[in-house]
Amino acid sequence: MLNIRVKDSKGNELDCVECAEDLCTIGRSGKNFLQLKGWRIAGSHAQLERRSDGIYVVDRSGAIGTLVNGDPVETFGPLAPSDMIAIGNYSLSVEDPEALSSASAQTPVDMGDESLSTKPMPQPQADVSAPQQSEDTFEPVTPAIPRHDQTDKTQHKPAAQDEPSATDARFVWHKRIHARLMEAMDIRRTDVESLDDTQLTELVQGLIQGIIEEMDAELPAHLQRERLAKEVLDEAVGLGPLEDFLADDSITEIMVNQYDKIYYEAGGKLHNSDVTFSSNAAVLAVIERIVSPLGRRIDESSPMVDARLKDGSRVNAIIPPLAIKGPCLTIRKFSQKNLSVDDLYRYGSISPGVVQFLQNAVKNRKNIIISGGTGSGKTTFLNLLASFVPHDERIVTVEDSAELRLEQPHVVSLEARPANMEGKGAVAIRDLVKNCLRMRPDRIVVGECRGGEALDMLQAMNTGHDGSLTTVHANSPRDVISRLEVMVMMAGTELPDKAILEQISSAVDIIVQQSRFSDGSRKITHVTEVTGMESGVVQMQNLFTFKQSGLDANGKVLGTLKPTGRVPEFYEDLRQRGLQVDMSIFEQDYDV
Repeated sequence: MLNIRVKDSKGNELDCVECAEDLCTIGRSGKNFLQLKGWRIAGSHAQLERRSDGIYVVDRSGAIGTLVNGDPVETFGPLAPSDMIAIGNYSLSVEDPEALSSASAQTPVDMGDESLSTKPMPQPQADVSAPQQSEDTFEPVTPAIPRHDQTDKTQHKPAAQDEPSATDARFVWHKRIHARLMEAMDIRRTDVESLDDTQLTELVQGLIQGIIEEMDAELPAHLQRERLAKEVLDEAVGLGPLEDFLADDSITEIMVNQYDKIYYEAGGKLHNSDVTFSSNAAVLAVIERIVSPLGRRIDESSPMVDARLKDGSRVNAIIPPLAIKGPCLTIRKFSQKNLSVDDLYRYGSISPGVVQFLQNAVKNRKNIIISGGTGSGKTTFLNLLASFVPHDERIVTVEDSAELRLEQPHVVSLEARPANMEGKGAVAIRDLVKNCLRMRPDRIVVGECRGGEALDMLQAMNTGHDGSLTTVHANSPRDVISRLEVMVMMAGTELPDKAILEQISSAVDIIVQQSRFSDGSRKITHVTEVTGMESGVVQMQNLFTFKQSGLDANGKVLGTLKPTGRVPEFYEDLRQRGLQVDMSIFEQDYDV
């Protein structure tokens, strides 16, 4: 049994709670035994452990830090009743009645004629709030399951610490400066919510500089002060070591496999970075910093989350117990500018003839599906095709995570919403597709069809909403038909296979297939027209196909985007209506 006394920043005792377990977790998450609320407190901040020689406190907050008697610790103990644990704005002291009673039994005390009376400790309440003057509140809840994957870095009071390596020393001083920074902001009563990003960065930067100047005599000579200041600043107001990756325009994707294994994609190739986090807890702190402002959560009960950074970059995070080696974070960066046709020419992704054909297809309201694997550039190319829509038409976009940036003046953007913490309030893409049909759209652009929304999209294409655009995951134009058929079945309507295929054949006009090659390049490999249905089979014809001819000295894929000689049916219709069309694009080969 542990008695935990909690005080606010002014020394006022808020409550005393009993923990009957050998492990008591403390943090902002509701899964902790003692829940403390505040922006300076991690979801899983610290834990109290009973060991053979007493009670120990273990820091699990990463860069935020836990202090004992004013000093940052990783593991500290055995605790005495006089030791003060500082977590955010709170001070905690821990008493072990079992140890006290054992000591009393060994040392008899003359109580005279009076009998010893004991007062039971208050039991944890479901929701205990701090006084109004404190920004933080806390509540004890059911203890979380102990985690056994953490390395024991115990610091016993009498024992001397081992000499840290240069990297470890930087992390140690990093944590100390960060703790001093949190203390300085607490003393100033900084209202973070009232500051914009620039003001907050300038304030924190000034505080860090002052702290480093005060501690200059203590800091080892080999530590670079500027680098240390930047790392603390990034940890305090940014995403820690990921900030440099986010600032580099050549990097398109960031992958944190575990705290000391960070990969990034640049130029279509994966690279292993020598930059690391200080611990898995630091990765978890960054994830929580991303998802908390969006009203989403990530903890043991909800260990997966999708989110978006302020610049639009897509974020996926998954943590233990699902991620065995530690928190895993993937960020697909949002390009600060739309790729133009000239950019795609320069990258060798497309040919002038195909661009001209697709421009005509979009302007003449043909329904187009872009297919390809993950990371093949589907969304980028969808954005390019959507830019061909005339500016006098009303466009409604539907996306799971808003990425499209259209320059037309008449655009309405809709974004799906996941369920809240209570599992309610989810709005799926299918619901948005149904709703946008009531919004008088000239064009419907769906970021990606991956489920039952495919049925509603096909119905829209077949009922007057020509010129719609979307993407699907498929490996070839023929696979697109099978994928659409499966997704329509996922809508839960029991349609016969023939009816589904007839819907697909009458709705889809053009399929554009994209692929990612061994050199990291992304190219159009097929432009295919859907011509109808015959004998229960959807009929298709390739208009352009990519033929690889080899690799150059640098390993770059060489090839030609060739027309097959077939002319799309709608081109014949345009020519019969007296409109001028360039038929030469179906005869000339283009090197890409």
